[in-house]
Order: sequence, then C-alpha cells, then structure tokens
Amino acid sequence: MSRLEVSGGPTQEPAGATQPGATEALFRIARLGRPVSGRLALAVLAGVAAAGAAIGLTATSAWLISRAAERPPVLYLMVAITGVRAFGVSRGALRYAERLAAHDAAFRVLARLRSDAYSRLERLAPAGLVEFRSGDLLARLVNDVDGLADLWLRVLLPYLVAGIAAVVTVAAIWMLVPAAALVLAVSLVFAAFCIPACTILVARRGERLISGTRGDMASATLEMLAGAPELTVAGAIEPHLMHLAAIDRRLADAESQTAAGAGLGALLSGLAGGGAVWLSLVAGVAAVRAGALGGVALAVVVLVPIAVHELFSGLVPAAQHLPGLAAMARRVVEVVSRPDPVVEPVAPVTLPEGPYGLRSRNLRARYRPDLPDALRLPDIDLRPGQRLLVTGPSGSGKSTLAAVLVRFLEPSASSVELVGRDRAVDIRQLAGDDLRHVVCLCAQDPHVFDTSVVENVRVARPGTHDDEVRLALAAAQLTEWVDSLPNGPATLVGEHGALLSAGQRQRLSLARALLADAPVIVFDEPTEHLDEATAAALTADLLTATAGRTVVMITHRPELITATSWDARIDLVVPDRK
Repeated sequence: MSRLEVSGGPTQEPAGATQPGATEALFRIARLGRPVSGRLALAVLAGVAAAGAAIGLTATSAWLISRAAERPPVLYLMVAITGVRAFGVSRGALRYAERLAAHDAAFRVLARLRSDAYSRLERLAPAGLVEFRSGDLLARLVNDVDGLADLWLRVLLPYLVAGIAAVVTVAAIWMLVPAAALVLAVSLVFAAFCIPACTILVARRGERLISGTRGDMASATLEMLAGAPELTVAGAIEPHLMHLAAIDRRLADAESQTAAGAGLGALLSGLAGGGAVWLSLVAGVAAVRAGALGGVALAVVVLVPIAVHELFSGLVPAAQHLPGLAAMARRVVEVVSRPDPVVEPVAPVTLPEGPYGLRSRNLRARYRPDLPDALRLPDIDLRPGQRLLVTGPSGSGKSTLAAVLVRFLEPSASSVELVGRDRAVDIRQLAGDDLRHVVCLCAQDPHVFDTSVVENVRVARPGTHDDEVRLALAAAQLTEWVDSLPNGPATLVGEHGALLSAGQRQRLSLARALLADAPVIVFDEPTEHLDEATAAALTADLLTATAGRTVVMITHRPELITATSWDARIDLVVPDRK
C-alpha cells in the first residue's frame, strides 16, 4: 500500500492500542515513496553521475598536473584537459538534475503525506483529537509533516549515491593499487557507519527532543496569544512568559546537543579522510617502488580519497537527521493512527420521513474503551417539535452528548434513535452526512471564517441566494446589526470573528442552522461567556427562531431559562470515573 494507512490502517486499530515505535513509524512513512520510486531512481542516477564527475575531475586533474610536470608535448595532455572541462561542466549540470528529480519526488511524497494526514483529521475531528493540544497538533501536522521530506532528500538519497559511487571508485583504485583500495574501502565504511553512529549517540537525545519541544513552544505560544487580553488585565502574563522562556531554554539545549554531534562528526570525517590520504600515499609509494604503479598515477591514488570522502562527509548530517525524523514520524503516526471515533456503516439506511424526534435508553459514551464513561444519560423520548433542556456541571458530559447526537462520537452502550413519521432508525445505521442534514449542532464556540458575514452564513448551504441568507439573518435577530455595518452583509468579520461579540457569534451560528433548514437543532452552551441579561435575551431569540423544530438545549445555566419553555429537562451528574 502506498497510503499512510498501512498494515491494516488506523481505522482497524482498537482504541487505546499501543502506538507504533519511532522506527516502525519511520518505515511506515518511508513506504509512501513507492509511487515515486521511478523519480527517486532518476535522482539517484543523476546523483551518482554527478559524484562520478566530481571524482573524475579530481582524478583527471591529479593526472594532468603530474603529467604536465614531466613537460610532455601539449598534445599528450589534450585528452586530460578536455576531460577536466567536461567533468567540470557536467558536474554542475548533473547536480542540478539530481536536485530537480529529488525535490520533485520528495514534494510528491510530501503532498501525498499531507493529503493522507488531512483526510485522517477529517475523520478524527473533533472527538478523536480531544487528547491533543491545538498548538501541538498544529506543530505535528505542519512542521513535522513538512520535515519528513528530509527522509528522502537528506538521508536516503545521499546514502544511495555515496554507496554506489564508493563501490565504483574502490573498484577503479583496486585495478591500480589493491592495498590503497582496501584502505579507501575501510575508511569509507568507517565514515558511512561508525562516525554517524558516534554522532547519533551524542546528538540523539537532542534530535528526539527538538520536534516535541517545538510542539510545546507552539502550543504555549498559541495559548498565551489567545488569552493575552485576560492575562494582561489579571497581571498574570509574566508566569506565562517565564514558561515560554523555560521551553526556549530546553529547545536551545536540545539544539546544542545536536550541534555538538555535528561538530564531532565533522572532526571525525576530517580525520578519516586525512588518514585515508596518508595511508593511500604509503601504499602508492610502495607500489611505485615495486614498479607496479607509474609515478604519474600515484597522484590519482593519493588525491581520489579526498574527493570520495568529501562526498561521504554529507552522510554524517544525513545520519544525524534520523533520530529527529523518527521522532517526527512517531508524532505524526500517533495522530493518524488513532481509531476513528465513528465507524460509518457499510450499507447505510435511508433517512425516515420527517418530522423528527429523538429517543434513547440508558445512553453511555466514552472517548476510548480503556477510559471511563464521559456521559451517562437517562432515558429520553423527544417527539417532533419538542424541546429538551439538558443541564449539569462541568465534566457531566454535556458536550459529549452533543457530539453523540451528531455522530462525532459513538455510544459505548445503548443507542440514539432518530424517530421519523414512518419508523425509528439507530443513528449508527445512518451515514454521518445524512444525519447531519437533519440534526444540526450550534457549538459552544462556533468557528467564524475570515470573510464576510454573508459568506459565513452561506457556508451552511453553499450556493444559496443572498435573499435566503438575509432571511436566516433576520430569523436570528441580526438584521439591524448587519444593516449598521459599513458594507452590510459584505462586511468582513476579521480572523476568527475578531470583530464580533460573543452573542453575535452565537446568532451567526444560529443563522447557519436556520439556513441549513435542519429540523433538529442541538445548542451546546449557547450562552457561555455572556452576562445574564444578554444570555436571557439570546435564549428567548433562539427559542423564537426555532419554533416548530425539535430542540436540545445544553447549558450549565438553567437559571436563565424559564421552566415553562421546555417539554422535558434532564440534569446530568458527573459520572463515576472508577
């Protein structure tokens, strides 16, 4: 399989299963390169040719200088002179071709990785991602995913090119001086494996910590920026700045360890290359004295190791990237390997005929099988057009109930039925999109896009005419406010709705629900962050706008709502976590 979901795929893993290790995750990511193996092979071929041109340039230049010192007729040198020119020009062209093919392949793999990761996110959100902080999740799905392109560019490609070039070069030197070829082979093995192993041991902890620490930094920064006004007013900004400074010091320490490993690798690489030159000189001089090698060819035997070791010096940073890449792969796979919070039916049934009500018996829900219940709901039997009030303290499962009703989360026991005119259907037998056409969620903190008011409402039903959008705005009691805006409905609301009040955001969410024309509406804490007067007015408007629809109102502020407005009421309690 070429997709990120390999070995059965994340959807087959049981909730709470052991997450794959870093090495296993890295191999899982590496399998994504299969569809572009042809382009990678082309990059390797171009890289080997470029390396051969660089080594050939050194060897030809060494022979030319040594032969020229003997002052032969200039025609004796023309082939070597032409070779130097050819190798010099082709090296740059071949290196460009290698970079072009390698980056083309890597970016294609990266695009596939991003696509697979975002497809998984679409199925996981929101209930499958509750354990991740938003900043850390952003770092995983942006920085870590993008950083994994280095697996092909900075690790696999350099090792393949260096390995092939080394085999050819050692074979060529063997034909001249077998002892020098043996010395070169031993030094290259040392440079390819022993030196990287030493640098990895020194820098491993730092490389592994960098991606996680950057995730902590992103999460802490986003949290502080989001709460900056409140923190500043409360005089509590300084502790958060100190926390950021502590994370920054941890990141600097991790990067220092990585730099120490790189420095050690450069030192050992230089020693390995220098040692290969001196030992090749000794072997070459012995061959010259024995008459097995010409004096001019001695320069080739001595100087070629310099060119080969220059190529191999890039393997130290390549290998040093492995712990960091493995950590990135593990962090990405930890997200995409999580089980789907909802399993879509193989053969979904059709929706019953409306109008619709809701029914459940002893409903239970939890976010993973190994976790305790997050929701325990008494029996409900809500007929079409009735209104249910659900109250309870924090932790009693109110938002969990909202997630279950719109199939963002599966019940762990019992079920919820959508009751229509002709029959009742377990919502798990319905396609999620079909259910959400009739059951609409107005979330506690609705997302507002950085666009106009009208486009923010139209997202509920793309392609809707402006007149219909305006009717939805009027039903949500937003007409007067919209008409007062500089550009009316075309006025931009700012990033995350920065120009809207909390009440206006909720009314905008209501307008979306009304435009979607959903017969069942679930309100999750619509009066959160509002004062009592504003909350009471908003609640009255919500009830007026949804007259005739089936409504589930979830709130922890029952004192704002008159008892006569509701057909049923449920008071949730915090479930026993044992």
